[in-house]
Amino acid sequence: MQNLLNEHAKLVRDESIQAQTIFDTERDHYQLVYVGWHNSKRIYGTVLHLDIIDSKIWIQQDGTEVGIANKLVELGVPKRDIVLGFDPPKFRHYTEFAVR
Repeated sequence: MQNLLNEHAKLVRDESIQAQTIFDTERDHYQLVYVGWHNSKRIYGTVLHLDIIDSKIWIQQDGTEVGIANKLVELGVPKRDIVLGFDPPKFRHYTEFAVR
């Protein structure tokens, strides 16, 4: 998980924006946050937020173009072990991923 977030952090090419990875390995919380300025506009926000809850990877926020769930599947994580936490619970059963 940490390697995946570190890879995404390296994609930031704007020197005025920092890609900060935040890893809480004791509680299984992982985030990628952008901090900085683009011209006169403040850039601050969570791009990726993943948690491990009951042995499943919960994607709480995904601001990537490709979709972190797709990257996880490419790395061999079964779809049944990934929950799209940003989707409303009543709609999760329409996806190929875990409901909870």
